[in-house]
Amino acid sequence: MEGVGWISAIIIGGLAGWLAGKLMEARYGILLNIVLGIVGSVVATAVLAQFHIAVAGGRLGYFVTGFIGACLLIFLARLVRR
Repeated sequence: MEGVGWISAIIIGGLAGWLAGKLMEARYGILLNIVLGIVGSVVATAVLAQFHIAVAGGRLGYFVTGFIGACLLIFLARLVRR
């Protein structure tokens, strides 16, 4: 994630969070989608690092990890809500 700047992180994280929200049929606003994408990317990168799996750098890697992490966070939020 070192190669992605703050503005790129917000845009890519927002897209990843929006796409994850559409896939998981979550009804969150755009601001929460951005947060889910950015936080999801950090969470997914940390989880993958625990299993010694390197994430490809750059914008595509940030998008994929953000999407996976946002899906994971939406899933966990649904478990907590029940």
